[in-house]
Amino acid sequence: MKTIGLIGGMSWESTITYYKIINEEVQKRLGGSHSGKILLHSFDFEDIAVLQRAAKWEEANSVLIEAGRGLVRAGADFLLICTNTMHLCACAVEKELKVPLLHIADPLGEAIRRAGVARVALLGSLFTMEMPDVVRGRLKSKYDLDLLTPQGAEAREVHRIIFDELVRGRFLEASRARLRDIIAGLVENGAEGVVLGCTELPLLVMEEDCPVPLFDTTALHAMAAVDFALRE
Repeated sequence: MKTIGLIGGMSWESTITYYKIINEEVQKRLGGSHSGKILLHSFDFEDIAVLQRAAKWEEANSVLIEAGRGLVRAGADFLLICTNTMHLCACAVEKELKVPLLHIADPLGEAIRRAGVARVALLGSLFTMEMPDVVRGRLKSKYDLDLLTPQGAEAREVHRIIFDELVRGRFLEASRARLRDIIAGLVENGAEGVVLGCTELPLLVMEEDCPVPLFDTTALHAMAAVDFALRE
């Protein structure tokens, strides 16, 4: 079994989910007392959020590279960045570190393709929804997907729910209802599936909240890590 290096803590609420899914799936596949071989670098998310708000992406590249470098020194065979937004740094991390980086958009794109869906709605931080270098560009260029996102006040509300509530461990039914309304509008506008493109969103939004296929980037990424770790 390969050792998985998780660059997490962005936020710790969703990093827990990665740890849980990976260990449960390894135990399911291998049986007995097996669990995943995992190394974790967990950031103080406020340090990362400050860089995001200031658009200091070069500095963010440096701190993620250093985190990845430490995991590789400790024995990680490959890396995951446990957040959608910070995949803005994926190219820089992959370039500097000579181990594979599993990009969060790849298991997502493959799952959408298997579902036979061509037009999906993307929910996430404003960075993820608006900036092509997070997941949008890769989904378009590699998987030929048409993407819809909330606009204006609705986009800002999704971002607010993530940063003011979910990363702080607050899961409010009123916010879940608001997200259901936003999803319904996107489906009315032609979305055939909905991507939970923030690793905290699956902690609040469930399959019953969505009338079309729901794609959970956290679960898909974690399962891809297990596939890679157990591959001969």
